[in-house]
Amino acid sequence: MKKSVVSLLSFLFVVALCLPNLWAEDVAPKAVSEAKTAVTNAAPEVATPKAPDVLAQAEELMDKEGLKNYKKALDLCQEAVKKNPKSFKANWMYAKACREYGLEVEHLELAGWKDICIKYSKIGRKHAETAIKLEPKKPNGYYYYGMNVGIYADAVSILTALKEGLKDKTQHNFEKAYQLDKTFDNGGPIVAIGRFWQVLPWPLGDKDKAMEYYEEYKKTKAYKTADGMECHVYMAEILMDKWGSKPKKEAEKLLKQASKLTNDKYWQKRIKDLLDDI
Repeated sequence: MKKSVVSLLSFLFVVALCLPNLWAEDVAPKAVSEAKTAVTNAAPEVATPKAPDVLAQAEELMDKEGLKNYKKALDLCQEAVKKNPKSFKANWMYAKACREYGLEVEHLELAGWKDICIKYSKIGRKHAETAIKLEPKKPNGYYYYGMNVGIYADAVSILTALKEGLKDKTQHNFEKAYQLDKTFDNGGPIVAIGRFWQVLPWPLGDKDKAMEYYEEYKKTKAYKTADGMECHVYMAEILMDKWGSKPKKEAEKLLKQASKLTNDKYWQKRIKDLLDDI
């Protein structure tokens, strides 16, 4: 009996000694884990900052206009294409930036503007073609291919561009952009194809056809905005070449309307020169 009591007491003593270890090995970790989970769930989530969208930045810069903004946009688009050469948006926006930068350099008549236009026109056309391959059913690539031919022709002359076989390719791209979405870039394809027919030398040009496109553009909302200013000027140029006082009065009216739609120094000077010629 005494041995049994001694044995029982020994067993209980051993159990008492082991209980803290058992709690530490089993209960404690569970309690700690549950506490950590509760703290994690209670803590507010900290949002991971997103990397800046370089193409969105480039778009904002081009909307602001100005040589520095166009150059920054050009660099950002180049960066985007390097990171993702198969990005449709990066390619067509790079083509756009090339054209906008080249045109601004031309309008400012900066030293070496012709070389700059030639350089960036080639880069722009290359990336416009890439955009066409990536998204052949969207107007972006076609439109900016043709727009880059424009600054190239300004630099080398229209006759040189024609000798290089750019007439048919430019016509095809503008017509394709027009067919796919003539409202793109606030009706840009309508004015672009009209201008294409207007500037071609005889016998390739067709000013009546150009005027038909401009008349179509007049029906758009963009016509009476800053975007429609160029169309006013182009129509006035055609009317000034016609005989009689009536077309010249209409040209004068268009030019005065155009002057109210822009503060751009280049266009203000061009409009003034045309008014002086009437």
